[in-house]
Amino acid sequence: MKVTITGATGFIGGRLVQQLLSGGHRVHALGRHRGPSLPAPVQFSEWNAEVEPPPETLAECDAVVHLAGEPVAQRWNDEVKRRIRTSRIDSTRHLVDALSTRSHRPGVLICASAIGYYGSRGDEILTESSDPGDDFLARVVRDWEHAARLATALGVRVVNVRIGIVLGNGGALKKMIPPFRFGLGGRIGSGKQWMSWIHVDDLVNLILFAIAKSSVSGPLNGTAPHPVTNAEFTKELASVLHRPAIFPVPVFGLKLLFGEMAQAILASQRVIPKAALEAGYQFKHPNLNSSLADIFR
Repeated sequence: MKVTITGATGFIGGRLVQQLLSGGHRVHALGRHRGPSLPAPVQFSEWNAEVEPPPETLAECDAVVHLAGEPVAQRWNDEVKRRIRTSRIDSTRHLVDALSTRSHRPGVLICASAIGYYGSRGDEILTESSDPGDDFLARVVRDWEHAARLATALGVRVVNVRIGIVLGNGGALKKMIPPFRFGLGGRIGSGKQWMSWIHVDDLVNLILFAIAKSSVSGPLNGTAPHPVTNAEFTKELASVLHRPAIFPVPVFGLKLLFGEMAQAILASQRVIPKAALEAGYQFKHPNLNSSLADIFR
């Protein structure tokens, strides 16, 4: 199988590339720079996401995995918000436009999405059929998924993986760990907000599962089946690091540091991977404690 991937050098993409190569598949990566982390067997083509990708990148391609996008975890201003939108929505639209010109099209487009789709919903249990929110990120994700779904008119199966907080050696944990290492970790605000997380190995395996299983289409929550509150997450992380967690992060401090983006950090999203479970995906790391133990082992 030949798989074309955007965002192949990122935290998730890099692990997906390794899994595909170890399975004997061919990988064609798209991006601005090859970078030293891409293994030698990976074919690479430069792509500015503001235009259509080069035609050869989609030649004889069986699946496309679109992971690229401007990082959300930064202080937002008008320019950053523009990049967050265009790097997701416009790049997806250009990718679908390129597919429309091909006589041979991939069987499936796996497009990254986010649980930001749901907005902040308190204790409400959220599944793929839940309504979208109406904040900035929710509107971005809604339009992002719409741009990907246009490929269905071309006969391409489309899966929108709504990704939660991805845990592994890197990613979100890389920013969380330092305060805990120094004994300065603690819950954020009240700690009552729900955090929907997933081990990076399960996310990669879920993407591979979605590629292989033809019955999977539409939204697919990329989260573990057991979300936790921020207070519970803080307790587990402190425990596995053998550190106290007694210094709560005040909401006003977050807002001073991150501005509008603090709303995304404080959002409460209790997301259940209903579609994945019903399709038969078996989570390797369904519980937070065992997941963190595996990561820090």
